[in-house]
Amino acid sequence: MGTSVQITPLCGVYNENPLSYLVSIDGFNLLIDCGWNDHFDPSLLQPLSRVASTVDAVLLSHPDTLHLGALPYAAKHLGLSAPVFSTEPVYRLGLLTMYDQYLSRKQVSEFDLFTLDDIDSAFQNVTRLTNAQHHHLTGKGEGIVISPHVAGHLLGGTVWKLTKDGEDVIYAVDFNHRKEKHLNGINQSSFVRPAVLITDAYNALNNQPYRRQKDRELTETIKKTLRSQGNVLLPVDTAGRVLELLQILESCWNEESLPFPHLFPNSFETTRDNAFILKRVKLLVNKSELDNAPEGPKVVLASMASLEAGFSHDIFVEWATDAKNLVFFTERAQFGTLARMLQADPPPKAVKVTMSKRIPLVGEELIAYEEEHNRIKKEEALKASLIKEEELKASHGTDVSMSDPLVIDTSNAKSLPDVGPHGGGCRDILIDGFTPPSTSVAPMFPFYENNSEWEDYGEVINPDDYVIKDEDMNQGSMLVGGDMDGKIDEAAASLILDSRPSKVVSSELTVPVKCSLIDMDFEGRSDARSVKSILSHTAPLKLVLVHGTAEATEHLKQHCLKHVCPHVYAPQLEETIDVTSDLCAYKAQLSEGLMSNIIFKKLGENEIAWFDSEVRKTEDEMLSLQPCSTPARPHKPILVGDLKMGDFKQFLADNGVQVEFAGGALRCGEHVTIRKVGDASHKGGGASSQQIVIEGPACEDFYKIREYLYSHFYLL
Repeated sequence: MGTSVQITPLCGVYNENPLSYLVSIDGFNLLIDCGWNDHFDPSLLQPLSRVASTVDAVLLSHPDTLHLGALPYAAKHLGLSAPVFSTEPVYRLGLLTMYDQYLSRKQVSEFDLFTLDDIDSAFQNVTRLTNAQHHHLTGKGEGIVISPHVAGHLLGGTVWKLTKDGEDVIYAVDFNHRKEKHLNGINQSSFVRPAVLITDAYNALNNQPYRRQKDRELTETIKKTLRSQGNVLLPVDTAGRVLELLQILESCWNEESLPFPHLFPNSFETTRDNAFILKRVKLLVNKSELDNAPEGPKVVLASMASLEAGFSHDIFVEWATDAKNLVFFTERAQFGTLARMLQADPPPKAVKVTMSKRIPLVGEELIAYEEEHNRIKKEEALKASLIKEEELKASHGTDVSMSDPLVIDTSNAKSLPDVGPHGGGCRDILIDGFTPPSTSVAPMFPFYENNSEWEDYGEVINPDDYVIKDEDMNQGSMLVGGDMDGKIDEAAASLILDSRPSKVVSSELTVPVKCSLIDMDFEGRSDARSVKSILSHTAPLKLVLVHGTAEATEHLKQHCLKHVCPHVYAPQLEETIDVTSDLCAYKAQLSEGLMSNIIFKKLGENEIAWFDSEVRKTEDEMLSLQPCSTPARPHKPILVGDLKMGDFKQFLADNGVQVEFAGGALRCGEHVTIRKVGDASHKGGGASSQQIVIEGPACEDFYKIREYLYSHFYLL
């Protein structure tokens, strides 16, 4: 029978909540994405808490909070200890994202859901894979192959391909088919006719203008505001779509040599170094540098995109009261956030915000804190001393019972009189000789024998012992947050290094919104038209829809039932659906006698061959393919491959054939025509549903072009 596949949504169905889904393949549980929202609401993780201990592996698809934000919390509090897999950019940018989330909230609240150490601990379990790398799972997951492919939405964003027994389960959410300034689009040819496709309905109701048109509107709007002496704020994520926006602005500034600076105040130094060399961008590491920037209009990109915390929150409160300024939203904000409230139509005329800051304790508060801190330290010291005393008593008892007969046992003796000036009782045991107690770890002055190798010039030195690993250097630089000049984010450093007692002071503030508000889609996701076209081309046997509003999910479900495949599922939260393939698959061994006679031909990443055999059972009841006992009947030749008409046109031109496209066909010379017939998107697409027709009289050109055509296929 087919590979058993069950899918259980843990978060992110029929809404725009974070993404988290449990996929079970033959009993092996994979948690795909482990997201959280910008409110860090623990109630969203209740479904995950019920299954976290049963997870065998975690796959991360994108480096933002919606896809991996709950990983540190789940590892610390929910018992999630499975190995984690991601691409290198998702690992590094995800680490920066979580650092920024923690530091932004710790500055304005008593945030205690996780710490920087928890983030480091969670990301230590991440195994980094390269794009299209085939990783074979072991142990309980034996036979399952996982492979990351480019998603095109964020740097390192992944479409996961899970394969077992020749059947593919594809997890493709938040993908983008368009090529952008710093990212390539999704490679659709890698995902044709999978057994199961899991995708989202996030953009099922949204259609977008062309990318160049959007880029032009963005830059024209910003330039108009700057020339009116206004400032522009772009709330952005920590290390995702901000990279594309920086490229767009850098290109615009270079083309027109604008005098206005665009600033980037956040701890993105590592991201900037790895991704770009931007001459027009000035990196600011704290709010005070922005306050001290030269007078005049400026463009500022600041996190967080939700305006719930971080630099963007403070800058918005400061700039919202000026009608000349502009706040430009480049993505749909999360529900319940300040940014989502401002994106409403019409926008509010005033909003209530909470302004918070951390200040050191002084006066009576500091005295009370120190007294409480000292009390806790004394209690901990007392507990430690009691535990140590119990251990000593136990060790002394063991030493007495097992020691030399000359040992004097005073356990039944009368208590000795108090001695010494403080009246302390004698509690020692007389031991004959220098017998160490059982709790001793090593002698007082240990001796370690030097087994080093020596040569004529002295001790042999291993250079590897003195090499500093790049990973350790990178992690150290990311933790400190230094920029190219070695500067340190003072606010972040004060939280990490400053141990002075402090508290958070908050105040409610009503901010009149007089600035301009513009919302334009730069999320880098395929729109409704493109999603429907890609699904038709992919043509999965079974389709599972997640992550989208109820209206968008139902709309895409009805479209896919009519145009894509008859098996479309949209499960509810914690509803387990069985999407096991209806195909019957059997495992069979290729016998050595058969393998020795097969000639394989390379086709892309695979090797193909035609052979005839007989199925027999071995002694251990396994199916085995054996050579035919009688000669096999001849079969018709089969041509395997996929002809790209544009590539073939170029090939013919390179070989001296006059060729051109005419009426959807390829006209070769004066007499020969080549055309494709059939629907490429019908049930899986590709060449399997199409035919290549070559028309023309039986002449020399016809046979020559036919040979050229055959050379682009494999003959079996």
